This record gives sequence, C-alpha cells and structure tokens, in this order.
Amino acid sequence: MSTLKRKASTLPNGSDSKKPKANGSIASFFGAAPKPAGESAATSAAAKFDKKKWVDGLTGEQKKLLQLEIDTLDDSWLAHLKDDITTNEFLELKKFLEKETNAGKKWFPPKEDVYSWSRHTPFHNVKVVIVGQDPYHNINQAHGLAFSVRPPTPAPPSLKNMYIALKKDYPSFVAPPNRGGLLTPWADRGVLMLNTCLTVRAHEANSHSNRGWERFTQKVIDLVAQKRTRGVVFMAWGTPAGKRVQKVDQQRHLILKSVHPSPLSASKGFFDCGHFKAANEWLVKRYGDEGEIDWALGPGATTKTTPSTAGAATAEPNAKAAPTAQNNGLVKQEATEKKPLAEKSSVDAAEEYNSGEDYLDSEDEAVLEAAAVATAVKSQSEV
Repeated sequence: MSTLKRKASTLPNGSDSKKPKANGSIASFFGAAPKPAGESAATSAAAKFDKKKWVDGLTGEQKKLLQLEIDTLDDSWLAHLKDDITTNEFLELKKFLEKETNAGKKWFPPKEDVYSWSRHTPFHNVKVVIVGQDPYHNINQAHGLAFSVRPPTPAPPSLKNMYIALKKDYPSFVAPPNRGGLLTPWADRGVLMLNTCLTVRAHEANSHSNRGWERFTQKVIDLVAQKRTRGVVFMAWGTPAGKRVQKVDQQRHLILKSVHPSPLSASKGFFDCGHFKAANEWLVKRYGDEGEIDWALGPGATTKTTPSTAGAATAEPNAKAAPTAQNNGLVKQEATEKKPLAEKSSVDAAEEYNSGEDYLDSEDEAVLEAAAVATAVKSQSEV
C-alpha cells in the first residue's frame, strides 16, 4: 500500500475530515454525573498517549504498513488499540491490502475513510454501538460507517427498513431528502456504526473477510464494553452481530438484539423491535436528558423529547448536500407491503433489488447465494 501522506485534518474533498476534539469533559458531554474510576482511568490513559513517541518506536516496516492508522485513526482510539495494530496478524492484514492495491484491485471504502467511524465518534463520545457486517462494495457507497452511504447514492434496502422502524418509534421522524442514506449526524452524536470487516474488494461481497479485520473490530467492541463503564447501548441485528456482543456485560450495558433489517428478514420482527426508542429511554435513565440520541437526519429536524436541548442535524464535512425533495423523503408505506423477499425465488429477489438504483447488501447476497445453492442441490437430487 502506498504511503498516505495526507493527515486526517487535510483529507481530500468528499472524504471524512477528522472531527475536532470534543470541548470540555465527558461529564459535560453526558451531563454532570460522576465518572466511575475505570472510565476516568481509560480517559486519562488516552490523554497521556504520546503519539510521536509511539511512532518513533516503530520499525521502518511497521511505519510503512501502519501509515493509514497513524494518519487517520483517531488518537482517542489509537491510544487503546496501538498494541493490537502492531501484532503479526494485523500487519499481515495490511500486507494483504498492500498486495491488493499493487495488483490493481480496487477496494472500498476509500483508504482515507476506512477509519472515519473513529473520527466521527471518538472513544469518549460513544453512547450507542450499531454492529454491521461487510462494507458496501460498489462505487460511492461505503465510506467507513456501517449502513451509511454518501449522496447521491440512495439509501440501500436495509437502511430503508431502519427508517421504517424509526418512524414507528418516533412518528416525527422524516427520512432524509432525495432518498438519502448519509448517517454522519448519528455518528457525530455518539452512535458508533462499526462494520465487522472494514474493507472489501470492489463488487465482491465478503472478499476481505477472514483476513484479520474481524479480530480487530472485536477488540473495538470489547474495548467499549470494558472501558466505557458508565454503560452504552449495543444494537446487534442478525445472528453474526449477536455473536459479536455475547461477552458484553449486560449488567453494565444494554444489549438490543433483533433480526437483521435486510429485506430478507426485516418482516420477521425488525420493524417492531423498538430499539431506537428503547436505547434512548435507557440512556436518559443513565445520563439524564443529555444522554438522549437525536435520530433525526433532516436539517432542523429532531426526534428529541426535549427540543430545547436538540441540535440541528449536521451535514458531512465536504459532502455535497442532497437537494430538498417536495415530499421531504418520506418513507413510502408500500415498503412494508411488498411481498417478503424470503418468499421469492433467489433469482426474482436478486432481480428486484439489483434493478434501478436499489441494490443488495452483503447479507442479502450471502443468503441469496445460499438459497441458489440449495435450489441447485434440490434440482440435482430430483433428476
């Protein structure tokens, strides 16, 4: 992989610029509640992290392989993950990505966006963790936040279903204009949207799985669970995500599980899971009104029950603003009335959700591929 010389604060237009450090203490962010000793120690350790000294202690090969992490992984996370990214397994992962690049194989998200989740949601700001799986694998889709896509790419099927569930929890919720799917406002408010795998080869779902990302992102989840001692909400949708939070202390944190919002499974309980409202009710009990997440994505909109404390939704830095649609991007009711994808043949389902501007996410593709294999095996057995 070529050395990324740009620092996170000077990333090119269209990429996620590094977020400024939050002003004030954690107490001012979450309210005046005192910080437990464990969390104070974690914050102190991050504050004392001497990045220059750490970088100077790396070997030449490590510096070359870890240039992306040095330049773009937010310091609040790097302070806790520095030992994990110097392991042989992680360095082998970086060598693999370097080989992919040198062989002319395009992969997503763009290099400078692989760790955008860390810059939009610094470690000390995490209140909610949403666990995703594989990044979207087509152009102008993945940008480092699970489920999120940049304009003008329309919201993918899973995200559309998340909007429907949100509308049920908060009738005032309005989907972004122009069928948008940019979720950086959530990330800026403390929602960590983390994929299990952080990169993917163009047009090949799950092509970078089992290369080392899974262990790294599990460490991220474990770190939040262990160090954010005041408690956070983990949203785990689908079986793979559920496995990621199995060891999380349920006495300290809130774990919300459901089927995946994919069109293949959302009708089996996701629409009525109530996770967005349940998360806020728990956060308010823990942190007071300041703990409440504003799930609104439109300019000037809010889902907060205390509007006076709600900030307007912010646009992604350097991102082109989506034009305002006359219907304000309202989710059409027909979305819930479609024939469930699971009831269709794999061929019909793929054609429906790959046509036009809609497309399948990696979970859909994996399920459809399994269904196609099962159909082929059944046909063969009947011959």
